Amino acid sequence: MTLITGIPRQEVELRELLGELKKMCGSGGSLKSGNLEIQGDHRDVLFTELKKRGFTVKLAGG
Repeated sequence: MTLITGIPRQEVELRELLGELKKMCGSGGSLKSGNLEIQGDHRDVLFTELKKRGFTVKLAGG
């Protein structure tokens, strides 16, 4: 699972972003407590996409 935390957006915006990222990765996912969870290891793809969208991105974990 790839976990994305700390995005300062309203729930509606987070759900829209989640849908777009899930589609891009071709996998499932969910929104839990303001965190985006994408099934599978899509860390590099999501890192690049979030940077393109203007987010400050920091990788954590293994």
